[in-house]
Amino acid sequence: MDIITIGKKAKAASRLTASLKTAEKNEILLKTAEALIKNTEEILKANSTDVEKAKQSGTPGPMVDRLALNEERIEGMADGLRQIAKLPDPTGEVINMKTLPNGLVVGEKRVPMGVIGIIYEARPNVTSDAFGLCLKAGNAVILKGGSDAINSNMAIVNVFKKVIEEMGINPDIVQLIEDTSRKAATELMRFNGYVDVLIPRGGAGLINSVVMNSTVPVIETGVGNCHIYVDDSAKTDMALNILINAKTQRPGVCNAAESLLVSEKAAPEFLPAAVKALKEKNVEIRGCEKTREICKDSDIIPATEEDYGKEFQDYIISVKVVKDVDEAIAHIAKYSTDHSEAIVTESYENAMKFTNEVDSAAVYVNASTRFTDGNEFGFGAEIGISTQKLHARGPMGLKALTTTKFIIYGNGQIRK
Repeated sequence: MDIITIGKKAKAASRLTASLKTAEKNEILLKTAEALIKNTEEILKANSTDVEKAKQSGTPGPMVDRLALNEERIEGMADGLRQIAKLPDPTGEVINMKTLPNGLVVGEKRVPMGVIGIIYEARPNVTSDAFGLCLKAGNAVILKGGSDAINSNMAIVNVFKKVIEEMGINPDIVQLIEDTSRKAATELMRFNGYVDVLIPRGGAGLINSVVMNSTVPVIETGVGNCHIYVDDSAKTDMALNILINAKTQRPGVCNAAESLLVSEKAAPEFLPAAVKALKEKNVEIRGCEKTREICKDSDIIPATEEDYGKEFQDYIISVKVVKDVDEAIAHIAKYSTDHSEAIVTESYENAMKFTNEVDSAAVYVNASTRFTDGNEFGFGAEIGISTQKLHARGPMGLKALTTTKFIIYGNGQIRK
């Protein structure tokens, strides 16, 4: 199906999704969740084709992990849809209402955006999350996944469409662009009149391409160069647990830690323990001169300027010794992608300073950056993590997929 046809069908279907009652949307979500489980074997078969192709092409292990599905992950996708069904429906919510001196009653109501386009890379779970969130917020969705996951995405969307059609509802409320070429992506970026907003999810290259080339309004989701700062008063065991979790639980995701900052007072005790723990997890360490001096026998690679600004998405971390919390904040301001940063400290004053002065979408005190996630924040799932400052910031749930309109009640007023 060509892109123009997809756009026209999505635009027509968006009028249907906007009119669906909450109960109807929830029924679709619950039935598609059940269908994911019933069709696990079919989905895993399609996914195995994608995974094998990725391995043969030399795709790094963490990126293959992002692509791979198993029974547990499919259950997680289904559970995400169930959680979205339980969430309050944001559409129709009256945000405020007031009566003007002339008697007009002015209200602001939350309404669907219309058609949302999602351009994303090799994460099949995004297919499910995006469908569920867009539907619950009353939108139609056009999905443009990467070539790496095309078989997985087709299998998932086919499951959804079959269920929706069996319910007597127009299946065009969710559509997948099966053409994986750049030309198709560019056409979607310039689909004014058919797509109301575009959301990219992926690496820096994809996000920058969408931001620079799109004529459709874009909600920019960010690359995750996330920092862990270990302050003077940090408890060593807590700091180690947070560091290892943030870096190694899933190094290929955007909320994984990419850089470790350690105060010079804490460094002599903490760094040797941290390097030992990271090495046990096979993490390559790229450190500053002070880091290498403190850990002389640890085979630490000299860090470059590029390393401090890089999202590795791999078992690699940059390390720097800083004078204090002020220097840590300055370093983060210079190199951060404004995603997620954490301080480990027992100092209330430094914790408050860090949270007040670090200008990222999520700022943590004594917790792992891995929690920056819509499901973890109670949104059921997320459409992405916005690092911009307009409309939505941080993990984007249902409300971020709506807009507002004014409703005005009068009794014959005319403007003089």
